[in-house]
Amino acid sequence: MRLCRHFGLCGGCTLQNLSAEDYQGGKRTAITAALERAGLAGIAVEPPLMVPQASRRRAVFKFAKMQAGVEIGFHAAKSHQIVDMRECLVLAPELFGVTRRLRTALAPILGPGEKGEVHVTASQTGLDMAFRWNRKLTPALTTALAGALSGRDIARVIVNGEIVLEQSRPVIRIAGAQVRIPPHAFLQATAQGEAALQEQVLALTAGAKHIADLFCGLGTFTLALAAKARVHAVEQDGEALAALAEAARTTSGMKPVTTEKRDLFKRPLAGAELKPYDAVVLDPPRAGAPEQVRALAASAVPRIAYVSCDAQSFARDAAILAAGGYTPGPVTPIDQFLFSAHIELVGGFARRRR
Repeated sequence: MRLCRHFGLCGGCTLQNLSAEDYQGGKRTAITAALERAGLAGIAVEPPLMVPQASRRRAVFKFAKMQAGVEIGFHAAKSHQIVDMRECLVLAPELFGVTRRLRTALAPILGPGEKGEVHVTASQTGLDMAFRWNRKLTPALTTALAGALSGRDIARVIVNGEIVLEQSRPVIRIAGAQVRIPPHAFLQATAQGEAALQEQVLALTAGAKHIADLFCGLGTFTLALAAKARVHAVEQDGEALAALAEAARTTSGMKPVTTEKRDLFKRPLAGAELKPYDAVVLDPPRAGAPEQVRALAASAVPRIAYVSCDAQSFARDAAILAAGGYTPGPVTPIDQFLFSAHIELVGGFARRRR
């Protein structure tokens, strides 16, 4: 495999020099080891499902005005030094391409040594760009950024939470529905990885008529599940939940979708609230959701599909479910963060008869 010119310096792709066999084997081993440490030896871990190169649709770029000009890219490994990006094998072409645009756009705006970051998401209507840096938003800065980034490939520009340019509302397609993206909304890193996750979740919940989707976000799973089942979607981010509800309401052919704004870390769905559901899907943040999992372990929900972005927290939560009477099924890794140690996975749990 050809190595990126920045390999060995950039902190983004530390495993790019491994053979495919060693790379995929290492990811399976990491998940197996986490399960074994949690007392769950013997659970099958499938070969990772890989996304193609040049497919990542969101990234956080660091930028700084240095003596030689504007540098933009990712941090070097274990450093705050910016690797000025001139090549990337994992980013979608439109994301990599915007780094050149940003060097030119930011050069007359930044002061010497000034730093910041920009979150960029490739949507169907153009790039959604959200800047964070220690600069007060003034009319002059608004005008400068709007002028420099007003091309048709840019949908929206946000600075420290304030919209300075919106030529079109960023929209993403999820399971046939058009979802308007709120500022700073979480989105799966690749469309291919999202589809693979959806396929696994749909298989694990096949035949269910009423499903609870916990930590639902923009509706990655809600909108896919609603093709065949009623779904109750729960999320604490009100803007994401509103975008999901609008997409469900305006997409034909879907079963009823209800939404609930709720902090599941403080108030997990529990007890009688879980009785209506014959399947639960949960996709919590990296730290997992032990309180919600304990509530599920005490429930009679027949099936659970757990999506995780961290093998350690997944293994801990899986052990709680197993101790509560659930049988873990095979774990399927979804590798949408290529050449890094990061891995996503999906695991299914079936309630043992009491």
